[in-house]
Amino acid sequence: MTNQPLTTRSPKKIIFVRSYTLLYMKQTKVSELLKSAKFGHEVTVKGWVRTKRESKSIAFIAVNDGSIIHNIQAVVEVSKFDAELLKSISTGACVAITGTLVQSQGKGQSSEIHTNKIEVIGTADESYPLQKKGHTLEYLREIAHLRPRTNTFGAVLRIRHHLSFGIHKFFNDKGFFYLNAPIITGSDAEGAGEMFHVTTLNLENPPKKEGKIDFEKDFFGKETNLTVSGQLEGEAAATGIGLIYTFGPTFRAENSNTPRHLAEFWMIEPEMAFYDIHDNMDLAEEMLKYLVKYALEKCIDDLTFLNTMYDKELLNRLNMVVNSTFKRIAYTEGIEVLEKSGHKFEFPVKWGIDLQREHENYLVEHFKVPVIVTGYPREIKAFYMKQNEDGKTVRAMDVLFPYVGEIIGGSQREENYDKLLARIKEMKIKEETLWWYLELRKFGTCPHAGFGLGLERLVLFVTGMQNVRDVIPFPRTPKNAEF
Repeated sequence: MTNQPLTTRSPKKIIFVRSYTLLYMKQTKVSELLKSAKFGHEVTVKGWVRTKRESKSIAFIAVNDGSIIHNIQAVVEVSKFDAELLKSISTGACVAITGTLVQSQGKGQSSEIHTNKIEVIGTADESYPLQKKGHTLEYLREIAHLRPRTNTFGAVLRIRHHLSFGIHKFFNDKGFFYLNAPIITGSDAEGAGEMFHVTTLNLENPPKKEGKIDFEKDFFGKETNLTVSGQLEGEAAATGIGLIYTFGPTFRAENSNTPRHLAEFWMIEPEMAFYDIHDNMDLAEEMLKYLVKYALEKCIDDLTFLNTMYDKELLNRLNMVVNSTFKRIAYTEGIEVLEKSGHKFEFPVKWGIDLQREHENYLVEHFKVPVIVTGYPREIKAFYMKQNEDGKTVRAMDVLFPYVGEIIGGSQREENYDKLLARIKEMKIKEETLWWYLELRKFGTCPHAGFGLGLERLVLFVTGMQNVRDVIPFPRTPKNAEF
């Protein structure tokens, strides 16, 4: 079978009938080719055309398959190939190219392919949105289905993968068990009420009982929602098998259109039996340092690109986190630092406020290292946090990072049944939805702790991107679920 396409001509267009000789040949990833020194061997690369430069005698085709940020260059002797075939190879086209791997004579690449066979798997005409020019991140959000083909989002998605894998590796190597918490739940772990409802009822004519929707007729026989957290189920598992972590999607129906909020995001939530607040802080610091170091080791090409293109301080910030000891302060001390700073904050500072991002950033800049704040006022924290003896504060902790502010929130959990029940009633949370959670404190209760890390917040920090919508493949935000 020939490597040249057959053509049938019509007045309007040329139709390529491909032999697919190369399509089914084993490919070598671009990442492997660029590291290989096996010059003189025949190789096949499959990917998408980033650029094509052509003279009368030679064409240079840059191919990327997503395995690495760098392209491999295919050198094509124009006279050896059908003119219509070469014409069909444009930016965005999908190709399979076979040739001899040789050491590159040009700058910027270690190797290239001297081409002897080309297969055009899929063409892309001039309407292809990612022509060789600059594109704003706002524009790329409108074509999220094509974003992975850009250098920026290829880099972000590879980093996101390695961080996700690093999370699993970190916890597995420390003896944690991976728990799949439910996505559909009948309880609100945060007590916030901003949840997406899950129902099979006819919304145009729902069944009613005493003037209200009768959820007993619904699929689950009760009102249910998409989860905002897997924490409560994680606590149940931890009080049976010791150390667990959840890693899955969570949902918030908060109508917030900011660069920091998503309606659907991924959370990592470890829960540990017999941990106190100090153990909790130790684990959080160890995990964050591990993950940042893991990214530096596995993603240095992508990080170098992002450091050059988006944030000149990115690599310095990442190395600072790895090499520093986190500063641990009480909330009260943090408030004193802010009050004595003389800085005029948009949100006034006084004891009892929830720290805003400007406050968090100031504390990190003041201490010049990541900061862990503990001992928050009980009134601004969730019902499940263990209360301190002073009656005013709880054993909460927030880890504050440069650039992104709070990156982890956690606490020692309240293991005392009476205190937990009183807090639930005080916050007017439906006790009947948490009966099983309360029972954990009746039968063999124990001290335990945990925290939550938003994957997107971590990826935002590690990549230096400025909008959380640019670190998740298909962002879900108010009025936006296009893809």
